[in-house]
Amino acid sequence: MFTGIITDIGEVVQVTRDGDLRARIRTGYDTAGIDMGASIASDGVCLTVTALGPDWYEVYVSGETLDKTNLGDWREGTRLNLERALKVGDELGGHIVSGHVDGVAEVTSVVDEGDSTRITFKVPGALARFIAPKGSVALNGTSLTVNEVEGDTFGVNLITHTKDVTTWGDVAVGDRINLEIDTLARYVARLTDYAA
Repeated sequence: MFTGIITDIGEVVQVTRDGDLRARIRTGYDTAGIDMGASIASDGVCLTVTALGPDWYEVYVSGETLDKTNLGDWREGTRLNLERALKVGDELGGHIVSGHVDGVAEVTSVVDEGDSTRITFKVPGALARFIAPKGSVALNGTSLTVNEVEGDTFGVNLITHTKDVTTWGDVAVGDRINLEIDTLARYVARLTDYAA
């Protein structure tokens, strides 16, 4: 489990494709404190650490994960939002995030409004019903509050701090973004479907 509060910006330093994808990610985390097999959310995707170095970790990405996320777009130099797994007793500053991405949203608009930036996304139709105004979503692993929803589009506002401590300062129209819908929305919808 994660909170959607990004604690490091990593960088893909090596990508190998041999059926699945293997990536080496440079990090500012103290890798001596990372266990082999630990989970690290990398752009919102819960990935298992399979190798460690002095300032990097490696992960394998399955075909299923590549189909559901933007990880197939990773190249050397790609910057990533990183978050270590939540520990009992940690502050829950964002919302409950599993790291199980539901799909990919596309950035359709980026507009500065004062010191913040409003970003609009288009989502796959099947996921649109799970997104509600003032609800939570995880976008590239970042816990964000939804401002407005209209059909299959929704918007968020990013404050300067968020842009400074994540990769959101680099966002552009057309970017493909990992989307995880709110866990509570998923279960409410399932219960509603079951009751119908």
